Amino acid sequence: MNIPITDIQGIAIGQLEDAEAGTGCTVIVGRDGMRAGVDVRGGGPASRETTLLDPLMSAQAIHAVVLGGGSAFGLAAADGVMEYLEEQDIGYDVGVTKVPLVVQSDIFDLTVGRKDIRPDRNMGRRAAQLALESPNYRDGNYGAGCGATVGKFCGMDHCTKTGIGSFAMQVGELQVGAVVVLNALGDIFDFETGRQIAGLLNEEKTGFRRTSELMKLRTQAVENRFVGNTTIGAVITNAYFGKTQLCKIAGMAHDGLARSVDPVHTSADGDSLYALSVGDVKADMDVVGTLAAEVVSRAIICAVESAESAFGIPSAASVRGE
Repeated sequence: MNIPITDIQGIAIGQLEDAEAGTGCTVIVGRDGMRAGVDVRGGGPASRETTLLDPLMSAQAIHAVVLGGGSAFGLAAADGVMEYLEEQDIGYDVGVTKVPLVVQSDIFDLTVGRKDIRPDRNMGRRAAQLALESPNYRDGNYGAGCGATVGKFCGMDHCTKTGIGSFAMQVGELQVGAVVVLNALGDIFDFETGRQIAGLLNEEKTGFRRTSELMKLRTQAVENRFVGNTTIGAVITNAYFGKTQLCKIAGMAHDGLARSVDPVHTSADGDSLYALSVGDVKADMDVVGTLAAEVVSRAIICAVESAESAFGIPSAASVRGE
């Protein structure tokens, strides 16, 4: 059965956005720690502490995942998350204090709203505080999804407004969900019907074109291609897995991106997915990985359908005349 992402115990989600600037951040906090893995497939990621999730690294758990806007500038948000979590006595005990282990990935949204305002220490701190004191997760133009767009092969004049989306399901005791910030170079498709639901607008902005078809007409190599995209997200499960298994689950979750985004994992994207384990339910890794791909695809659809037009960029619903 389908469940809200917030039904998964062991996590709390807070988010904050600057609707004028077109940017924000979403913070997933695990007060008691979260086992985590990651898989980065795009060529232009903006990230912090990614190597912490390498199975060869010592840390076996982290305390927060930050999904943010602002490109590499926005990585400063994690400083505020760490500051607040330390004050709440959350982190890895080093004797003199507790050090919160915080990983982060950001999208590029500097061409939406204002380029000079990005997620910073204060925004990260406030989002982390909301997570623990007043969780406020919402799909759409919120948090890290505030400035998200797709279909940018021909520039920002022909893209579609998207946002942040979620989807979760429960099978017996097992829960698997995903939160995805959809900000791809490519187009978006309903993985069940194959229908294009967002992406590159046609010249009249009354419907969609296929980016992959247009690419076939422009086969010359492009030097210094603008890296202004990236789809990021987290898969969350209450099943018990270690880092090595979670890295594999994160890799399988990317199948959800491949089913729903075309083209995907390009040199102009920074596609990154985390996999988080916050429970002790016994489950098969391949089953969870398969479900992870499905919830990622459905979260992508949610990110399209829950978005509203903003910054002069139409949502998919408005293109359809809804």
